[in-house]
Amino acid sequence: MNKKKLGNSGLEVSALGFGAMGLSFPNAPTKEESIKLIRSAVERGITFFDTAQGYGENELLVGEALEPFKNEVVIATKFGFKDGNVRLGLDSRPENIIATAEASLKRLGTDVIDLFYQHRFDPNVPIEDVAGTVKDLIEQGKVKHFGLSEAPVEIIRKAHAVLPITALQSEYSMFYREPENDIIPTLEELGIGFVSFSPLGKGFLTGTINGSIELDKDDIRNYSPRFSKENRKANQALVDLVVSIATDKNATPAQIALGWLLAQKPFIVPIPGTSKLHRLQENIGADSITLTTDELEKINLTLTTIKIVGERYPSQIQEATGRK
Repeated sequence: MNKKKLGNSGLEVSALGFGAMGLSFPNAPTKEESIKLIRSAVERGITFFDTAQGYGENELLVGEALEPFKNEVVIATKFGFKDGNVRLGLDSRPENIIATAEASLKRLGTDVIDLFYQHRFDPNVPIEDVAGTVKDLIEQGKVKHFGLSEAPVEIIRKAHAVLPITALQSEYSMFYREPENDIIPTLEELGIGFVSFSPLGKGFLTGTINGSIELDKDDIRNYSPRFSKENRKANQALVDLVVSIATDKNATPAQIALGWLLAQKPFIVPIPGTSKLHRLQENIGADSITLTTDELEKINLTLTTIKIVGERYPSQIQEATGRK
């Protein structure tokens, strides 16, 4: 697999990473199956893995799965919620960051955290204090790189002035293009990498979801207004576009969606998640997809004519975590 560097940091990772959060959701594979899947990702060239304190037992799972490959992979994790519980609200006080780092090191079974993100900006704690605390952890050899997740431009600039940010993680795909307005230009200016989560629009861009299917009752997408039946039907035009391009390129819709992301900027690294080996193999195939300048211009022109309907998160989650 091709490699990319996250901004000016020098941190080199595989062009596609692996988002492990879904392996701790309801209906996820067994622990043994999940470990086998993660190790299969390494064997196929993926060197970048994403987890978080807030994903339940996910750090333990990722740590055990990657134990044989400690010197070959980059593991990113996150801090910023009370007791690591998203439902308890934000907490980026210095003492909580330090405690989270110690706990994450133990759960991951490692001596150093490769990339340590603030999961969400905490308005009750100055970002300068957050960056300063992570800077201390770096000087102590417990963390290598600092990151932010879904932070606004003002916060990115303030944090970067205290401690250079290696990567900003945010949702970005054909299904959610808001970062193009001011986030991506800022990252390019400052030399910060961009890690794209939900690069397949939470599965919408795979072409397997439409307005007529019923989502499983435990499916987390039921909580997203964007995935209501009505909104799925309204957003079908985007899926039709991706499917048509995939047909022309003899590829799958997922590969086109990921290929489009990889072609946007050299510092963008998507981290699709999956619980299935055949989907993992499919996603990795996107690294071989080449979209020409004419094809990209056609796609981007068409995207400007498609209005995406529905919010990403329900109002209560927006208020609790700062997500929109």
